[in-house]
Amino acid sequence: MCLVLGPSGVGKTLLTKRLQKLCGKESPDLGDVPPTQPTVGTNLTDLTIQRTRVTVREVGGSMVPIWPSYYTDCRSVVFMVDSANPNQVSASCVQLLSVLSAPALSAVSVLVVFNKTDLPCCMSLVEMKSLFRLDDIISCAKQSIAVMEASALEGTGLHEVLQWLHSCASH
Repeated sequence: MCLVLGPSGVGKTLLTKRLQKLCGKESPDLGDVPPTQPTVGTNLTDLTIQRTRVTVREVGGSMVPIWPSYYTDCRSVVFMVDSANPNQVSASCVQLLSVLSAPALSAVSVLVVFNKTDLPCCMSLVEMKSLFRLDDIISCAKQSIAVMEASALEGTGLHEVLQWLHSCASH
């Protein structure tokens, strides 16, 4: 089980739908952007990545108080951040620290995805890492933490996210 977490509006649903499309048997073209709505509750999706099945549970950003109830069966976490929303950085950082400090998640692999790199107002990876003090977080965390940039809208970085999910599921 992989949990996809992050504040409301960061692109968790679109990322999940795009990953599902990339894993499909049809053409590798992502096609039109699928419609999404804010997730209330959770969305469960099975991805087959190179013959390995990964169950992804996207938990709505408004569900933060009950995120811990989903931690027990979790082997990996994709934590998404909106790199085009500087007003959300501090809240995202607090949420990430909360996830990383949860005892049930002390041994999981974590991927921090800075999404929405397609927007002209997005911050660079260097800026985001600095605002998050990500080097400090990574050095203090018990978990293995990877960091990627992506655009769920355009599909940039999604193959790398799939590779990361596959490597987590293979171990």
